[in-house]
Amino acid sequence: MKIAIGSDHAGFEYKEEIIKFLQELGHDVKDFGPASADSVDYPDYAHPVASAVEDKEQELGILICGSANGVAITANKHQGIRAAIAWQNEIAALARQHNNANIVCIPARFIDLDLAKKITHTFLTTDFEGGRHANRVNKIACS
Repeated sequence: MKIAIGSDHAGFEYKEEIIKFLQELGHDVKDFGPASADSVDYPDYAHPVASAVEDKEQELGILICGSANGVAITANKHQGIRAAIAWQNEIAALARQHNNANIVCIPARFIDLDLAKKITHTFLTTDFEGGRHANRVNKIACS
């Protein structure tokens, strides 16, 4: 699977570890940065990840920041994006099953790395259920 990933400085260490984890699983991961843990502005990384997923260059996306709120708000400005904050494994599954989320946003300051990896794996391996959820998802876009 082709996966876009990005973070801010608070999520940098998790991003690096999740990239390794995904590559070990055989995924093709495109890292949109940053390249270090130096302070950065999260929209500079969330927008390119969201654009790559929206334009179908990448199948799904992962964004990581301190609370996950900033990257989720930024990514959701893109019309074709459904970015979901997941701090529990079940939330990641439901985001895919019920909301057809295409970007998972991980709060690095509030969960440990092992849980972040589990959330990532669940998000990538869970399918959208469709059915009654499809009608709801189709009503999300503004235009």
